[in-house]
Amino acid sequence: MEALSTPTTPPPTEVPERPVRRTFTAEYKRRILREAEACKDPSARGALLRREGLYASRLSEWRKARDSGELGGPTKARGPAPKPPPDARDRRISELERDKSQLERRLRRTEALLELQKKVALLLETMSDGPSGSS
Repeated sequence: MEALSTPTTPPPTEVPERPVRRTFTAEYKRRILREAEACKDPSARGALLRREGLYASRLSEWRKARDSGELGGPTKARGPAPKPPPDARDRRISELERDKSQLERRLRRTEALLELQKKVALLLETMSDGPSGSS
């Protein structure tokens, strides 16, 4: 009974809460490419990839980058491209467009009300002419 009343702590997990993306230096990439190109058969290349925890597609990317001269350069930034700060003119243009659309809505509403008033006036005029004309 007493063993049930003591709280037990869960065992520590081996997996980190948030995984960390692996980064590779240019020298590491060059070394792995040299080793992969030195492999004579596909099984040796597969063993190299398993040992390093890499995929063959990663080697292809590195090989293309090396051939285009971008292997040692800065890595490609991830995520959406940063937007430049809005220009004061662009802000003013968007404000004017918003005001224009509001004014157009008000104009349509006003025109609809005027049409309604015309119809009501015409209806009242016909109603006033109808009964007095028959008497």
